[in-house]
Amino acid sequence: MIKSKKSRYGDWIVVFLCFLLIVVCLLPILNVLARSLSSSEALIKNKVWLWPVGLNFDAYKMVLNDSKYTWSLIWTAMLTVTGTCLSLFMTTICAYPLTYEKLKGRRLFNTIIIFTMYFNAGTIPMYLLLKDLNFLNRPVVLIVPYCLSVFNMIIMRSFFYGIPESLRESAELDGAGPVRVLVSIYLPMSTPVIATLALFYAVGRWNGFSDSLMFVKKREYYPIQHWLYLLINSMTRIETTTVEGFAPPGLSETLKSATIMFATVPILCVYPWLQKYFITGATLGAIKE
Repeated sequence: MIKSKKSRYGDWIVVFLCFLLIVVCLLPILNVLARSLSSSEALIKNKVWLWPVGLNFDAYKMVLNDSKYTWSLIWTAMLTVTGTCLSLFMTTICAYPLTYEKLKGRRLFNTIIIFTMYFNAGTIPMYLLLKDLNFLNRPVVLIVPYCLSVFNMIIMRSFFYGIPESLRESAELDGAGPVRVLVSIYLPMSTPVIATLALFYAVGRWNGFSDSLMFVKKREYYPIQHWLYLLINSMTRIETTTVEGFAPPGLSETLKSATIMFATVPILCVYPWLQKYFITGATLGAIKE
């Protein structure tokens, strides 16, 4: 089929807009990468834009040789994997029962759950509750309190609604219980939404530091973003030290950029890894009858 000139022009416009969006997203990352690999003198003279000037890896050596950063990266990865798995489990067991129309009190449960999305007690009651539960300064405080997102639960519930009830009824006629229906029918057909929510939960946990800032005082439990937050806030002291001659000029900016890359690249690698699950899940959902 031959496309008309208007269609071809429309395609070129879409390609141009996509290219422009990619450039806008990549430029800040390239700038931070270039700054992390540039010399201190080049940063002081503002010569760095998208390409390193005076290539050196001193900042990365400092970050990798600092045990607190390497351990926090491992610790954050452990938190992300554990928190994502637990969140997906909680989201699934919360969304699945609400798809049963015969569930007693289903409307009440839906109302109560949605109510918590718009209204919450606040930070101080949350802190007092976690203190009474003896969760403060423990790893569990970074996982359990935020293991369920009502918004993500609604997304999964809506996806479950789209699965034909005839499949569930056929399985129930064959003697399958609710758990077997969930494991054998709903979960295999829900790969796209599971992969999407896994990405949401993983990115949220990896980038989160406010809960660590409020509820954790032990440094060994600081996630990588908490250390990055402390590093950025300490730039004033580092710059003062630099002015007084106790540190190389521009080192603070290079170190900050290197730490940002150190904290950003691992989670960026998750996107292409999950992309194939989006495609595979969509294909499986398409061939189900």
